[in-house]
Amino acid sequence: MKITIILTACSSLFAASLFASSLQEQNKAVAKRAFEEILSQGHFELAEELYAKDFVNHGIHRDATLEEDQAALKGWHQAFSDIAIVPEKLIAEDDLVTIYWIARGTNTGTGNGLPATGKKAELAGITIWRIVDGKIKEEWSAFDQLSMMQQLGLLPTNK
Repeated sequence: MKITIILTACSSLFAASLFASSLQEQNKAVAKRAFEEILSQGHFELAEELYAKDFVNHGIHRDATLEEDQAALKGWHQAFSDIAIVPEKLIAEDDLVTIYWIARGTNTGTGNGLPATGKKAELAGITIWRIVDGKIKEEWSAFDQLSMMQQLGLLPTNK
């Protein structure tokens, strides 16, 4: 009897572990797809498919809706017509996916308040997404804005 109980408990733990691992891999796939197809390639029409309608981007001073978040992303695409935002590392735990990413592009246009400088920029950032039922529901992000402004010649560099 004890062996049956132990085997049942072990089987349940193993099955739960497989389910959690599978869910985490699915969430990482959603995150990777969002980075590749929306953030890098600018297929903004896919936002409805990959983001929850009540998505919230938690900023330092205020939260942004999906519409506001996508407008800012479109601004980056206007400022950097050749922008590529590449997910370098993805780590998943429970319903969270953390992405370390690198963005590269040439500032050929205006967008998000930037003038067109014609200069290239490269910056790194980290985004944490909470993914629920296959859709991105919440976001927390930070990236190196100071370095970007210095690379574009908009702020002095400290040498």
